[in-house]
Amino acid sequence: MKRLFITGTDTDVGKTWFTCWLVRQWRARGHDAVGLKPIAAGGREDAELLQAASGRTLTLDLINPVHLREPAAPLVAARKENRVIDFVALNAAVLRVAAHHSHIAVEGVGGWRVPLGPHYDVRHWARDLGLPVVVVARAGLGTLNHTLLTCDSIRSIGLPCAGVVLNPGAEPGPLTLARRTNAAVLQDLLGFPVFEIDRAAETAGEIPAWLGGE
Repeated sequence: MKRLFITGTDTDVGKTWFTCWLVRQWRARGHDAVGLKPIAAGGREDAELLQAASGRTLTLDLINPVHLREPAAPLVAARKENRVIDFVALNAAVLRVAAHHSHIAVEGVGGWRVPLGPHYDVRHWARDLGLPVVVVARAGLGTLNHTLLTCDSIRSIGLPCAGVVLNPGAEPGPLTLARRTNAAVLQDLLGFPVFEIDRAAETAGEIPAWLGGE
């Protein structure tokens, strides 16, 4: 069984792209795998992509139980709609889905410290779900600081960090010194796996063992 919480160092670092890729890789190996986007602020395109990656085995409302209309931090978007997210109910819904599948990837919203409610942010949500965390980060300049800060916060709240995924597609451009060295530097500093994903790779065999490869 594989259960992971997918977070990012920021918005638009490629969490959804990676989560879809991971679910497809799991399913290609015969696992009953699904991806969830429990909270979406703005459109539901990310949830729809996860629905397709999961083989359309779940309804959109199971994948994305909380949909807020404004593309803003969930705390802000919910306040505009005079709503308060019930995380007891939301987490119970996530765990009910997880109980019926061997592999599940739960995608967070925004970055690791995005506020979801009063005195409650993504790190608290991940802690309450109790899942190991995968951090998706940009591959280029600046990612060392952002990734180290994120991983420090994950450790401080008592969660295991399964590893880091560097996404070069989030920062296209020339192969700079930072992009050539960031993966090795992070792995040395953090002490857990760092994987730079190939955005062109869709074949089985590209997934490392710590992400469920065999």
